[in-house]
Amino acid sequence: MLSYRHSFHAGNHADVLKHTVQSLIIEALKEKEKPFLYLDTHSGAGRYQLSSEHAEKTGEYLEGIARLWQRDDIPDALTSYLDAVRAFNRNGQLRYYPGSPLIARLLLRAQDKLHLTELHPSDYPLLRQEFQKDERARVLRDDGYQQLKAQLPPDSRRGLILIDPPYEMKTDYQDVVKGIQEGYKRFATGVYALWYPVVLRQQTKRMIRDLQETGIRRILQIELAVRPDSDQRGMTASGMIVINPPWKLEQQMRELLPWLHQALVPSGTGHTHLEWIVPE
Repeated sequence: MLSYRHSFHAGNHADVLKHTVQSLIIEALKEKEKPFLYLDTHSGAGRYQLSSEHAEKTGEYLEGIARLWQRDDIPDALTSYLDAVRAFNRNGQLRYYPGSPLIARLLLRAQDKLHLTELHPSDYPLLRQEFQKDERARVLRDDGYQQLKAQLPPDSRRGLILIDPPYEMKTDYQDVVKGIQEGYKRFATGVYALWYPVVLRQQTKRMIRDLQETGIRRILQIELAVRPDSDQRGMTASGMIVINPPWKLEQQMRELLPWLHQALVPSGTGHTHLEWIVPE
């Protein structure tokens, strides 16, 4: 279908949560000298101009990254993420938002590798251009789910696999579970971070139930809602499901979620949620 463009949504509350979790996982993996692979199944264009027609049309970043931009009480755990965003906005004005591939590029070390895939015919060339001089990176126009078979396990036997599909097709909710199963069979010690939207709560519940039935252990759910669940159109919440999370991540997010909710949702509506949907 390929109609989804992340440029309409870049920097929104869901991106803030996703990239907070992503950066914390990367920093945890860097605590060991041994290299690791960062695999991004649905990479997008990489960089988003917040004054573009797409971003201005929705203005979603105004209720996301813009609400953190000028605050002087940022928790230490958010430093890596926000420093990555600042690296693209050197003059202090919030003009660009980096997607997950560019955040990874800034946080990874020389010995680490990036494997990025994107199918969209407009976004793929932009992504390839961003990484054309980065010898650590491989950029493919390909089905991201297939990369969970083709690229795992990495030679280093360490890695973060970010799975962030657009969910423009209902089958994505089943495809992500199948993809994780395929990857996990090949690389059971990897860290898998799955982003999901809450549009219809039943879809999310079904996906979580399917994950629970895979037999995979150590699955942590992290969710931030900006509005109560609704049967009306639109995303009310988003979350990250992390398999094999670094040992510090649960406590870090337990402390960060209330702060993020207060910062992003001044009205106090919505909720935060953190639980092990499958324990050890």
